[in-house]
This record gives sequence, C-alpha cells and structure tokens, in this order.
Amino acid sequence: MADIDSWPTGRLLSVAARLVEGRFYDFLASHGLTHAGLITLHHLAEGALAQRRLAVLCRVTDQTMSRTIERLRRAGYVDKQVDGQDRRRVLVTITPAGSQVLALAYEAERESEHLMGAVDDYEQFRQQLVKLITTV
Repeated sequence: MADIDSWPTGRLLSVAARLVEGRFYDFLASHGLTHAGLITLHHLAEGALAQRRLAVLCRVTDQTMSRTIERLRRAGYVDKQVDGQDRRRVLVTITPAGSQVLALAYEAERESEHLMGAVDDYEQFRQQLVKLITTV
C-alpha cells in the first residue's frame, strides 16, 4: 500500500468507510447487536416510543422494525408493553442492559484504537462527515 498517498480522496473515503463499517459490524455482533439495533437503542435512550414512530425515526418499514425490536428483546436490550392510553399501540423501552450496551458502543466508537482510534479529532471529524453528507 505504498501508493496509498496517491489515491483520490473518493477512493480513500470509500475504503475507510468499508473498513470501519466491517470493524464496527464485528464489534456490534459480539454484543448481539446490528446497526439497525444500535440506531433503535439510540432513539429509545430518550424514552419510550411507539413501534411505528421508531420505524419512522430509523427510516425502515414497520416489518423491519418489528424484527429489529424482537432481536433486541431477545437480547434483553428492550421491553415492549401495550400503551395504557391507547391499547392498539405498543411502546418500546430500553432496558438497563440496552442502555449499558449503547454506552459501550458510543465509547468504543470514540476511543477504540481498532474502530476510530486513528482519527485525531473525533468531534471535528464527525462535523465534517455531517457537512459532507448534508451539503446539497
């Protein structure tokens, strides 16, 4: 890889994305999580949400969210309960184990040498990625 310094930026970004995604996938899998599960826990950290609302926030179908919630429930990361005010709705809440694994994932993302440790200024890097993604 001696010629990596000569690669176009787009290629560098593409390769970096694949490597980080693979490493993070492995980290999540070792904790019984998927990317979809992590995003779901992220949204539940603020409080209980209806399953349909979670699907909208995570930008997935209701069926996909149902499967994600079931995997998280089996892992002990979420609970489901019928909404006391509207018995047609199911509310999903994060459990203490879910909060713990979410905090672990956030910490690993920021501090793990294996995942993102090569980034000197994590917050600035995040801001630049957000800008790159949201610039029209």
